[in-house]
Formats: sequence, C-alpha cells, structure tokens
Amino acid sequence: MKIAMGCDPNATGFMNECAEFVRGLGHEVTLFPSEDPIYARVAIAVGEAVAAKQYDRGILFCGTGIGVMLAANKVKGVLAANVLNVYSAKRACLSNNCNVITLGSQVTGNMLAKELIAAYLDCTYVYNERSGKKVDAILEYENQH
Repeated sequence: MKIAMGCDPNATGFMNECAEFVRGLGHEVTLFPSEDPIYARVAIAVGEAVAAKQYDRGILFCGTGIGVMLAANKVKGVLAANVLNVYSAKRACLSNNCNVITLGSQVTGNMLAKELIAAYLDCTYVYNERSGKKVDAILEYENQH
C-alpha cells in the first residue's frame, strides 16, 4: 500500500520511527513533515492526498492525535480515527472504513504505536450489513453538506 504520513513539529521523531517500521512491513511511505505548529495544515494536506486517492491510507501524528484527527475529518472523503488500542485500530478499518488513523506522540509508546499501525494496515474493509449502513449514513451526510 501507499501510505501518507504527516506530523506536527513535536512528533517528527515519532513519525520517522513509525515510517521506518511501516516500510519494513513492505509499504511505500511518503512523509509530510511540518515545522508549522498549526497541525491542521499538515493534517489537511495528508487528508487531501488520501481523499484524492494518491495514497491508500494516511497516518497522522501530533501530541495526542486528537487535533490532527479533527482537522483531517474536515476534508471531504476522509474518515479519520484516533486509535488507542489494537481493537480500535482494527475496528477503524473493519467497521468504519477509516482511511486515516491518528496517534499521539506524547501519549502512545513507540512499541504500542507500531502494534496499532500494524493492526490497522493488516485490515481490509469489506462492506457488510451491520457496519456498512452506518458508514453510508456518515458519507450521505457529508455529500449533502
């Protein structure tokens, strides 16, 4: 897969370590590092690239992962989730068809981050009766507004 990864200045080292891990899993990685403390800008850039299908998925980093998640979710075509455990990383893909996940460099340990990323990248969303209608409702609202 082609993965876009972006971060704010505080998470650069964390992102770089995770990028090497993702490359080791066999994925192509493009970095969107930023010296801009306004993390919304890098989150939007990654979100736009993923929404435009230039990348299969995106991974964003800031202190908590919350700010970049909020910003990325403003991009039409992006479904971003802040993941905190392996189950939520898997469900972000399997249940919610998220094309972006976010992680916090100040709240997530390096080893856990790698487990979360691996779990997320190992999943493929398959439309199903239970979750599909829920995702459809989100996308329907997005397309109407």
